Amino acid sequence: MMTDKMEKALNEQINEELFSSYLYLAMSAWFELQNLPGFASWMKVQAGEEHAHAMKFFDFIHERRGTVTLKAIKEPAKEWKSPLAAFEAAFGHEQHITGRINDLMNRALAEKDHATAEMLQWFVKEQVEEEASADRIVQMLKMAAGGPGALLMLDHQLGERK
Repeated sequence: MMTDKMEKALNEQINEELFSSYLYLAMSAWFELQNLPGFASWMKVQAGEEHAHAMKFFDFIHERRGTVTLKAIKEPAKEWKSPLAAFEAAFGHEQHITGRINDLMNRALAEKDHATAEMLQWFVKEQVEEEASADRIVQMLKMAAGGPGALLMLDHQLGERK
């Protein structure tokens, strides 16, 4: 059985993961308006991953006989100055989520909640990948320096993500 504090923290993380999904859907919509369908597709896939992350927490709480408490999801930004600015925002957001996962892990260890700590190990590894993926695109966009040819090539590459 998990503590009330842990249950509350995991419920807060569900909200964070659902916000992540909303944020990436908003970015997808913005990229569509910029006529960058590959970028839009990449973000749509990312939104789906974030929803799946929320469901991992949702299911885990139920497996531990806890209560899932869903709260309102805040509205994400609607536009960015450039593709680079959007991906820098995505990278910053992933760093924020990493911090939250680390805080959850610290709580689980302090409470000697080994089951939650074990579940969170997956998220610790996942966040390394999430940050690296967003940062890699940030670095490519910086190299492209707004060049239309490079941007179109990157758009095509990002559209290949399934």
